[in-house]
Amino acid sequence: MSSPDQPTRTAVRSKAVVHLDPVERAARGRAARTRVSRSAHAEWVAGPGRADPVALLRAQEATRVPELVPLRHERMLESPFTFYRGAAVIMAADLATVPSSGLGVQACGDAHLANFGGFAAPDRALVFDMNDFDETAPGPFEWDLKRLAASFEIAARTREFSSKTARAVVRQVARSYRDAMAQFATMTNLDVWYSRLDAQGVLDRWRSQVSADDVKRFERTTTKATTKNSLKALSRLTQRTDGGYRIISDPPTLVPVSDLGGDPAPFRAWLHDRYRTYRRSLQPDRRHLLEDYRLVDFARKVVGVGSVGTRCWIALLLGKDDTDPLFLQVKEAEASVLEPYAGKSSYTNHGRRVVEGQRLLQSAGDILLGWTRAEGLDGVQRDFYVRQLWDWKLSPALDTMSPEILKIYAQLCGWTLARGHARSGDRIAIAAYLGTSVGFERAIADFAAAYADQNERDFQAVTAAEQS
Repeated sequence: MSSPDQPTRTAVRSKAVVHLDPVERAARGRAARTRVSRSAHAEWVAGPGRADPVALLRAQEATRVPELVPLRHERMLESPFTFYRGAAVIMAADLATVPSSGLGVQACGDAHLANFGGFAAPDRALVFDMNDFDETAPGPFEWDLKRLAASFEIAARTREFSSKTARAVVRQVARSYRDAMAQFATMTNLDVWYSRLDAQGVLDRWRSQVSADDVKRFERTTTKATTKNSLKALSRLTQRTDGGYRIISDPPTLVPVSDLGGDPAPFRAWLHDRYRTYRRSLQPDRRHLLEDYRLVDFARKVVGVGSVGTRCWIALLLGKDDTDPLFLQVKEAEASVLEPYAGKSSYTNHGRRVVEGQRLLQSAGDILLGWTRAEGLDGVQRDFYVRQLWDWKLSPALDTMSPEILKIYAQLCGWTLARGHARSGDRIAIAAYLGTSVGFERAIADFAAAYADQNERDFQAVTAAEQS
């Protein structure tokens, strides 16, 4: 029987795979229309038994670091859009009450538009992909699509774009998803697996739809992204002391282990032990790479919006000398918000759930992605996943996007989500379900508008509860 400290052993029993031919798979997709029509996806009405959003958020915060919960509230309540970013638990409960296609994929679980962006692939190309998988779990394909579409509706409202513009942007999301899925349905398995969008591919595909100034701005942004790496993190997040490099203190968002109170020695020993356990989750060549680095310092770091309050650490490691840094992020992984409705994860370690879901959905993953389990000094056992902190990073500049650029970004996200779903689900069945008419994209746009209204009501309710 495997222990939590033997994470490389499989945690899932293999099942017999049934291989249907393309005709049977397409028929399966069309049959799903008889259960749930495409137009039915427009529906959103909060029923009388709807879960209280305030209660859902408070329940989620019960396991979080208490002194960081107010910061989570502060970040979420900046606007309806930031609230939406942190409210995946609310939307998961709502999606479980609407009609489902029954066509499953590995869902991202939190596919809002700010969880897409650029990062470095192992071949050092800047690629565009989903980049947050804390809530990943198997689920119906449309759950991710609806969350993505609603995020664009809310973002367009935040920018005070017209309702006509907002609807056009949302329809781009659904249309791009549908068209991409139809394309993936005709491709070979390996071609789907190797499909990806890199920076040059984005330019080649959408250059004709933007101005020359937009092209130059994109090129400057991508060039800048390639400098956001561990060397930059070393200059921004550390200071040189008599004892070497140490992570700076910038509470509450960045707190070194030595500043957390009490004797740091037991905590450092605990972190070193967890680091050794994490390395065993990697394949041997990458484990060998990490063995050439030495651990120097740890700190607690606050990240994101909805994640605030979960236990997240960064670790500074040095390689051949002080000019060879590596920063790792060690982030707590709890049960996915989808699990109460889509079923319990087949992985006993939620860090592994995140890693395995990311590997299914992403075109090119972090070579140092792994997981561990730890019993904290408080006696509570928790799961974590580990990745590089900054390995190039390109985030969408939503505050400055014009309606035209937002439409292109909607196409990028729709294509990327479809690619992840095509890798993990039955792309032929989903493509057949979606068909070629505009009815599905209209339904998604209707849902997004209705759910954006719901999000504003929830934002107001939670704001009122916070103020009281």
